[in-house]
Amino acid sequence: MAVKDMQKLYVYAWKSCGDALLELLRQKGTVQIRMGDPEDAFFKKTDTKALEADFSKKAADVSGALKILDQWAPEKTSVFDALKGKRELSPKAYERLADKEPHIALVARELKKYQQALDDIKATRLRIQMEQESLKPWMAADIPVHDQGTRYTALLFGTLPGAWDEAQVRQLLKDLSNGVEIEIIDQDPGQTCLVVLCLLKRQGQIEDALRKKGFVRAAFDFSETPSRHMEGLKESLETCDRQETEICSAIRRLWGERENLRFLEDYYTASAEKYKMLGQLLQSSHVIYLSGYTPKDGAEKLQQLLESRFNCVAQLEDIPVDEPVPVLLSNSAFAGPTQNVVESYGLPGRKEVDPTSIMAFFYYFFFGLMLSDAGYGILMVAGCFLFLKKYPKMPKGIKDMLTMFLYCGISTTFWGIMFGGYFGDVIPVVAQAFFHKEVTVPALWFAPLDDPMKLLVFSFLFGIIHLFAGLAIKGFLLIREKKYMDCLCEVVFWYMLLIGLILMLLPSDIFVSMAGKALVFPGWVVSLSQILAVVGAMGILFMAGRHRKNFGIRLALGAYELYGVTSWLSDVLSYSRLLALGIATGVIASVINTMGTMMGDGILGIIAFIVIFLLGHTLNLAINLLGAYVHTNRLQYVEFFGKFYEGDGEEFRPFSDASNKYIKVKEED
Repeated sequence: MAVKDMQKLYVYAWKSCGDALLELLRQKGTVQIRMGDPEDAFFKKTDTKALEADFSKKAADVSGALKILDQWAPEKTSVFDALKGKRELSPKAYERLADKEPHIALVARELKKYQQALDDIKATRLRIQMEQESLKPWMAADIPVHDQGTRYTALLFGTLPGAWDEAQVRQLLKDLSNGVEIEIIDQDPGQTCLVVLCLLKRQGQIEDALRKKGFVRAAFDFSETPSRHMEGLKESLETCDRQETEICSAIRRLWGERENLRFLEDYYTASAEKYKMLGQLLQSSHVIYLSGYTPKDGAEKLQQLLESRFNCVAQLEDIPVDEPVPVLLSNSAFAGPTQNVVESYGLPGRKEVDPTSIMAFFYYFFFGLMLSDAGYGILMVAGCFLFLKKYPKMPKGIKDMLTMFLYCGISTTFWGIMFGGYFGDVIPVVAQAFFHKEVTVPALWFAPLDDPMKLLVFSFLFGIIHLFAGLAIKGFLLIREKKYMDCLCEVVFWYMLLIGLILMLLPSDIFVSMAGKALVFPGWVVSLSQILAVVGAMGILFMAGRHRKNFGIRLALGAYELYGVTSWLSDVLSYSRLLALGIATGVIASVINTMGTMMGDGILGIIAFIVIFLLGHTLNLAINLLGAYVHTNRLQYVEFFGKFYEGDGEEFRPFSDASNKYIKVKEED
């Protein structure tokens, strides 16, 4: 149980080194900078929103350039790339890349220019294709569309809605059709394309007659024949394809700049965050001031580093015990992976303890008991171990999760051996079905399917130990605060009552029906259990409301508190889920094994068994893994934490490079 001690850090530095100082703090990632320090006559905040916005825009532009590169020159990736972690750079390598910022930014602009050209080509191609579609009905026209006729004649190119033939058009024109030539160029149910040759002096009358039926003149912006213009459009499409190929080749030649572009996006993002932070800090004409929190175990080293690197003054100060302080947990390799369980519930307050170490033992213990199959446990251990070894630089959150499941796998293997579960009962089933031999795998302790009530009794026992551990932590906290009377009334009396009731329950018929055996205690134990229960109950009844002067109210509050024994009963019953999930895993596994042998012992039977075994046990492992994870968390959050833990601490949020997508600067010695 370890909550790191914190100290306050105050830094006064020349404004000229403010940017470099913040960059160092960002790379170190060990200082939570305080915001909201009040302004005064000398120290005021500076507006840096314009610079912040500028760098944010640059970061967005580089991100867009990366997307362009990924689209036209994708790199080979796998689902496990997220486990590789960020690219690590030394501070000197980081500075060298920062010096290349103008060149890398030029690459980003070049990619953006290429994308704009591709967008223009795409728009041009779409326009040409639309023009081709509109031109297809006119391909039979063998005269240039710019011809408007002669000195005495007129040509009308246009369309009529619906299907028309020459006779129908002449009937439409009636007396005007004399001396008129009509050619139907294309006809379909939707429209009819036609050319009308008429005398120039009668053009207006004929066009008016056609318009009454929806005639629309074709709007051509070319002068050659439609077929010749179509050939030109095809050549234009070929030009677009050729230009697109050239641009794509140019983009692919820049594939080697991907890592530099990733650096630049993080660099701009970091710059935006630095200027955002600078806008929150107090500054005078020449001095910049910041304050914050830093872990005590590295505070002096950080102080020396700052004063040696910059022309500044760094001061450390212990934090008063009554002042809130951000919480940073630090636990052993065994307990550390379960810190995320505690953090997701809430960090310990200033007067609380970190429950991670104690909780970790129960967490692994209960998880394994719920899954309780050695085959599944071995798979979990092997899988997590291989991933942890192959990807040592994976993100901390994923690493903690895999390490936690590795320990859960060890616990699952242990309980599987204790209960004789190896992929359910696969060994005796395979021996009987395919080798016609009787093989048994004895449980090192007992088989839950053969004696479920025994597992239920032990589940309750483990639950009582878990709950009593939570109550013990509460007692420790009260003693540490020298609240001895509170410890007596809120912890000791409850221990007396609960232990007394348990000792009274063990020889009863209820317990005998569950455990299958009777317990006979000596007379003094029976008397002791009664004394403990009575004293504990009376202590709770009369002391729970001890802060109230009115005896009636005090007694009512005590009775209400004593009624809380029913919640203890429900809490203990909650641990029956250890039995339920443990048996469910074994039952489903046994059903899968039985289903796999239903095709007999021939070749088809062996193939069917392998397929059903792999699919069935994969599904069973996934479902029960999720169930064990959810219910193990619930036992911690509701039953265990409910006895002593409030979790109202504030998370330690250092100014760091955690927001970087791709780059991590290695810490200097």
